Amino acid sequence: MRHRILTRPSYSLLEIELNSGEEVIAESGAMVYMKGVELKTEAKGGIFGGIKRMIARESFFINRFVAFENDAVVGLAPAYQGDIVHIYLRGRMYAQSGAFLASSPNVELDTKWGGAKTFFSGEGLILLKIEGEGELFLSSFGGIIEKDVSGRFVIDTGHVVAFEESLDFKVRKAGGLKTTLFSGEGLVSEFNGVGKVWIQTRSISDYIGWLSSFIPKGRTFQFE
Repeated sequence: MRHRILTRPSYSLLEIELNSGEEVIAESGAMVYMKGVELKTEAKGGIFGGIKRMIARESFFINRFVAFENDAVVGLAPAYQGDIVHIYLRGRMYAQSGAFLASSPNVELDTKWGGAKTFFSGEGLILLKIEGEGELFLSSFGGIIEKDVSGRFVIDTGHVVAFEESLDFKVRKAGGLKTTLFSGEGLVSEFNGVGKVWIQTRSISDYIGWLSSFIPKGRTFQFE
């Protein structure tokens, strides 16, 4: 499986080349173009697996692209503007809900409870648990930065894309009461240990809040 990530870091598009018999699975609706492949749609893991993916803001169905000739091509892109990162997975890692774009067929997706405090962060309660060995492609809102963590590392909850299983993870307040209420930071994700973490340069919830500030409130419109 060969790949290219085009137009980085904004509006990125993943192009995958497959030889006959090779396949890739992708999030439903991610296909932009394809050549020489057969598209198959399935609820991987059955109904229960599909429901768990929906809880994690992924689609109920997974698309499977199977090449029936050499030099087949699939173009994939997430629904929002941002970056795509390639990770060769060996073992297990965790990602924010909605981050999965595509992978080798032997990579498994599941869900993990993110902890009660994540409810107040506005980023969702559920993490994606991703395990197996193979190619993995995650998407973000904004560009993606990879950081090597050794010790303690703190990230705003809205900027975490993914992290390795070797890192301990907890959500806590950014500081004291005054800091939490007035700094605009709220809750943060604290990582401890040794491993990699992937960070997105923009937060979807912050972006939505910024957009909503331009929407007139309390105004009624009359039409003649």
